[in-house]
Amino acid sequence: MTIHSNVEEYVIELQDLVKLFALNNDDKIDHMEISNGEIYAENFKLTKEAEVKEYSYEFIIDTSLTELRQKSLRKRKVKNFLYEILSKEYKINLPWGSLTGVRPTKFARDLVAYGEAKEHTVPEILSKDYFVNINKARLVGKILRNQKGIIRNDNLVDVYINIPICPTRCKYCSFISNELSKVTDKVEIYLDCLLKEIECIKEIIRKKSYIVRNIYIGGGTPSVLTANQLDRLLASLRFPINEFTVECGRPDTITDEKLDVLKKYGVTRISINPQTFCEATLKRIGRKQKNIQVLNAYTKALERDFIVNMDVIAGLPGEKLGIFKRTIKTLLELYPHNITIHTLSIKNGAQIKNEFSTVDDKDVDKMIDFAESELAKNGYQPYYIYRQKNQLKGLENVGYYRDGLFCMFNIESMEETNTIIGVGAGSISKRVFNLENRIERQANVKFIEDYIQRIDEMIEKKKEFYK
Repeated sequence: MTIHSNVEEYVIELQDLVKLFALNNDDKIDHMEISNGEIYAENFKLTKEAEVKEYSYEFIIDTSLTELRQKSLRKRKVKNFLYEILSKEYKINLPWGSLTGVRPTKFARDLVAYGEAKEHTVPEILSKDYFVNINKARLVGKILRNQKGIIRNDNLVDVYINIPICPTRCKYCSFISNELSKVTDKVEIYLDCLLKEIECIKEIIRKKSYIVRNIYIGGGTPSVLTANQLDRLLASLRFPINEFTVECGRPDTITDEKLDVLKKYGVTRISINPQTFCEATLKRIGRKQKNIQVLNAYTKALERDFIVNMDVIAGLPGEKLGIFKRTIKTLLELYPHNITIHTLSIKNGAQIKNEFSTVDDKDVDKMIDFAESELAKNGYQPYYIYRQKNQLKGLENVGYYRDGLFCMFNIESMEETNTIIGVGAGSISKRVFNLENRIERQANVKFIEDYIQRIDEMIEKKKEFYK
């Protein structure tokens, strides 16, 4: 599938839209060309073979709007037009309609900010104007209502620290993360570099009069570090913060000693991620944990009063609807404070890409609907959402919370409302200028070896970025 366009800004999102239809249909669109204000689609398999169909469109854009807003509206109009063509040809309605972006709630929030919708009319407008399934549109409306804790302030910042190391590599993972056994000799040096970069950001925070609101240590699996290594890292992060999260996603990496170190330095929230409670599936996807390890780690975390998040994935290889339902029921028996329901994404960099035939996506939409329904019955509310490319059936990932205990970092990261200072290999820093309605980004190098060799360069770039 290819899309060619003389309007370069359209191409990626139009390609993404075409791919979503391809994910939901066995037929292929061999070629599509978009140029000179007309769309030409060749070799639709649902029409006469080799028949060329020509479509033209026109629309009016209010020229009194800013150039940026006009550009955004043009792109939306073209995507809507293309969606209508493909939906009619394939007789398919995608769950998220013509929306291809990562952040549906951010899109909805912009509609409200620009006066195109009121918050209470968002579901209706998403459904009517952008072809979003009404249940997904209502989900967006719920999440907007649950995000009242957002504070837009250019002096408030979050700190993200990346530990791109895991005990083993999950077959569905495409992150640039290293198996511990392959980088054991580099972990201490990597920590030295992290601490050096942290000293740099402390100086930036002081000079810019930033206030650190939340810290999030992710990866990878940060809890793969030893208790002494975690102590070295956390001792350098002495900020009076609101929320402090450390991902401990692999329960087989969690020990009493490590949890005591986290508690010692004020960590408030951790993730313990079963992904599924079917041990046959765990083995199939390359996770060596046992359910008893999840239960033991969770018990230890509750004894220390951590807020706990648990992730599960819908659509894992070999799992039918009944297995997923048992996972959700087990989760609800445990009753963690936060639950994140992911839809499996078949990414190019993941081992599972070569095993696509083993993934049955027939019931994945039913899995997602079941999870949403059961969580709601048990007092959980949705508070953030994001989408990834190549997710089964073009679905989504949703975070749920109970009793007011949501993760503010997740909201601010997804909605891009606050500056984030990224530390470590593969981290991305974002400067949010709320008054100017713009965001600037700067990425550190991705690989541990490069980060170690170029740490001084990363520090100088960060100083320049936050001038």
